[in-house]
Amino acid sequence: MAAGALAIAAISAQAQAPKYIFYYIGDGMGMGPVMAAQTYNRVVRGNDKPLTMMQFPTVAWCQTWSASSTTTDSAAAGTALSTGTKTKNGMLGMSPDTIPATSVATVLHNEGWGVGITTSVAADDATPGAFYAHVPHRKMSYEIDCEAATSGYEFLAGAGLSGLNGDKHDEIVKLMQQNGVQMVYGPEGVQQIDSRRVCLLNTETGHVWNVGYTIDSVADRLTLPLIAETCLAHLEKYSPDRFFMMVEGGNIDHALHANDGGAALKEVLNFDEALEVAYKFYLAHPDETLIVVTADHDTGGFVQGNDYIKYASNLGVFDHQRKSKEAFSEECKAMLRDRRIYTWNDMREKLSEDFGLFTAIPVKENREQELKDMFTKTFELRNSEDQKTLYANFDAFSVAVFKLINDAAGIGFTTTGHSGNPVPLFAVGVGADEFKGLNNNDEIAPTMLRLVQGK
Repeated sequence: MAAGALAIAAISAQAQAPKYIFYYIGDGMGMGPVMAAQTYNRVVRGNDKPLTMMQFPTVAWCQTWSASSTTTDSAAAGTALSTGTKTKNGMLGMSPDTIPATSVATVLHNEGWGVGITTSVAADDATPGAFYAHVPHRKMSYEIDCEAATSGYEFLAGAGLSGLNGDKHDEIVKLMQQNGVQMVYGPEGVQQIDSRRVCLLNTETGHVWNVGYTIDSVADRLTLPLIAETCLAHLEKYSPDRFFMMVEGGNIDHALHANDGGAALKEVLNFDEALEVAYKFYLAHPDETLIVVTADHDTGGFVQGNDYIKYASNLGVFDHQRKSKEAFSEECKAMLRDRRIYTWNDMREKLSEDFGLFTAIPVKENREQELKDMFTKTFELRNSEDQKTLYANFDAFSVAVFKLINDAAGIGFTTTGHSGNPVPLFAVGVGADEFKGLNNNDEIAPTMLRLVQGK
């Protein structure tokens, strides 16, 4: 009888183990931007149905501190999320004393699972790199790319590979080929995939930081939903019985570093759209699938509520925003280089066209004067200082414009860097209850493995 009971227990545990794991990581996605996206979804779009992640039955918190700081960077956070090991800021896939840490993806791949690692930013950036690389510093792009090539993973996707922009370009491409990795580019490359191992990038050369902001509507670029769809289809084809898939919304972090509220909100919505790919799969396989959604850290200290419009928000302001802060700043810098002399009336008309300022969005006289003064300082006197953030430098006039837009929308930021705030965690499927309560980011990957291995 005892042997029979043990056999039944073993069968039950095996039946409850997930066969398909989706790990969605919104880079920089604190609760502030999530709630803003949900408020926009409810109030502006008039949608009674919550965001996909907010429909999940498990809603919890996750702490993000690193081994060296109360405020983590993406490398340390990615390492904790992927391996269950806290490390120092800047380190990737290693413990603080440089001992390689094995990721959940590697463990599962060694056990016969298919693995896909995807992102909307560089595929060798910190978070994706933490799932296959082991280096003392996240900027070691060549070494990270070499480990990507030799990882054996079935699918890798992102905007580009930073290492390809250096003098080791040919070596990296050759190593990918030697390891059976087919490299394809852009939306058209999706149709060219015919190998078990694939590296899907936005373009062969050029901008590797991200695939382009949703708000900029850049044509002929990969999008996170398309990347997720392609990865899932690939894993279903080559590893239909068991697979692990990580999807990172990296553009969220880039927009938050820029303090670009409109772009950040649209990136959270884009991330949630990519999440629907996994959720639809879960609905077809509810007894075999686990989906976990969280963030590596909070970026920007984003909040709803400011002193400009007090106890209110007006997120519909962002529907008039036609371009990101990054795109607008690049245009302003081009104007500064141009021989043409631009007047305040020229700029005022542009602000109306690009952001609805002075037309759809009223601007008080004193705020217009502030903008006009900064225009003079930036374009005429040329003695304003740029705002330097992790991924971009912004001219002072663009900074002033976006501060006004954020104020009008009723949101605010505390920093252009990261914060130590906890981040949300949402889960659904087999074992989702294991993530209830207050998590630490080094507990998630071990919990996934425990569920799979029945320990």
